[in-house]
Amino acid sequence: MKIACFLYPKFTSADLINPITIWQFVPGVQFEFIAAERGPVDTDTGLSFNASHSYADASPNPDVVFVPGGAKPTLDALSDRALLDAIARLGQNASWVTSVCTGSLLLGAAGLLKGYRSACHWYPREWLAKFGATPADDRVVIDRNRATGGGVTAGMDFALHMVGKWGGEASGRLIELIVEYAPEPPHGTGRPELADAATLSTARQFMAAEFSESVVDQAAQRLAQSKRDAAVPA
Repeated sequence: MKIACFLYPKFTSADLINPITIWQFVPGVQFEFIAAERGPVDTDTGLSFNASHSYADASPNPDVVFVPGGAKPTLDALSDRALLDAIARLGQNASWVTSVCTGSLLLGAAGLLKGYRSACHWYPREWLAKFGATPADDRVVIDRNRATGGGVTAGMDFALHMVGKWGGEASGRLIELIVEYAPEPPHGTGRPELADAATLSTARQFMAAEFSESVVDQAAQRLAQSKRDAAVPA
């Protein structure tokens, strides 16, 4: 199984680390880490990932396309036409098109979520509708061959769901035990509906400083224009 993982500057490292920590146990798995150019790509934590492939030399027919998310860096990536074109190109040929957190916004901007239900981080989730997707508040959403996880920590749940799809429930149970996935959140405020009013208000203020809806609007407009241009006979 060949999994194409897209990298872009300052994406959330945990969005990628969590899934590949699970998927490394899948027999025969091969990862391609893809960026504009080969070499190191910095993440939000300062940790760097090494891009093994560029957009130009990535394998054209991966089994899985995976896109991690982030906050402002993901919104910046919405205007990166080369990145979106590469995601769209590989996604068209992949058996599975997947993401975690706000990576689904990039899938949407690449034109890969129209008509599909999709998860996302809770703050910008409803903006998926701008790309023709149906926002869903499930922690993991699987709609045909689109699989998306919610914010950051949902990457573990998402990855284990995928293992179950690829290798059966027994494989999922085994890997879940191997990595000792048994979360016990200490505060119980990990979703908006679980948080107290003061915590939710503070979180919304923090997220508002990171996310700009107008940037998503512009990306949706560019996608619509590209589809109109493609429809015009040469």
